[in-house]
Amino acid sequence: MRDELTEKVIGAAIEVHRLLGPGLLESIYEEALCHEFNLRGIRHDRQVDVEIFYKGRAIKGQRIDILVEDEVVVELKSLAHLPEVAMAQTLSYLKATKLKRALLLNFGEKRLIDGIKRFSL
Repeated sequence: MRDELTEKVIGAAIEVHRLLGPGLLESIYEEALCHEFNLRGIRHDRQVDVEIFYKGRAIKGQRIDILVEDEVVVELKSLAHLPEVAMAQTLSYLKATKLKRALLLNFGEKRLIDGIKRFSL
């Protein structure tokens, strides 16, 4: 099944990676990707607080890098090798927000296409 919104996000991310290449800080990619979203008219929010519930108590401290169109969680990394915990973190954001789709984008890869992980619940 084709997902137009995640394809738009991936297209914007590929453009950022094409121009900046690997090796920069995550914060640089976040800033550039959000600028690219603005240029493309993609609505988004940065550093969105997420509450985790434990035995009825809300615990704050987690943040989603980017939330696109109130539908897609976008988690950014800039690492040579993506650890398993990054995937677990992205899945926990989906569960906490009750959203269905997420993208984990690792700008540390030589080719961004090799650093894209899609999640769907």
